[in-house]
Amino acid sequence: MADPRAFISFDFDHDETQKVLFVGQSKNSNTPFTIEDWSAKSAMPQSEWEDIVKKKINKCNILIVLSGKTMASATGVAKEITMAKDQNVPVFGVYVDGANTTSNLPTGLQRNKTIAWKWADISNTIDQMMTEGKNK
Repeated sequence: MADPRAFISFDFDHDETQKVLFVGQSKNSNTPFTIEDWSAKSAMPQSEWEDIVKKKINKCNILIVLSGKTMASATGVAKEITMAKDQNVPVFGVYVDGANTTSNLPTGLQRNKTIAWKWADISNTIDQMMTEGKNK
């Protein structure tokens, strides 16, 4: 598989550690793909954030949402999902931080496109996403 550019969307206030672990583990030589992380590295003013994030998402092949237990309060994640969909960037989620199929999902993230943090499943989903949306 070509190395996809992925924007990693996550609850900045609650799941930053999960994001660091996810991106770090994706660089493990045993992982069957590479993620180029284009997500924002720090908090910034809202107007600047929206412009920068929209441009970064547009340069990516997929948006991966790290869906933790506090997603109901993560309004930025919902905005990122909307930005991705508006730009025809495929979106899927990965449960993190104890979240599961009964946890709240951010607005716009489909339950049937949210999976457990298992690298084989993530790899298969990335392969699928690389045939959808703007990646066709």
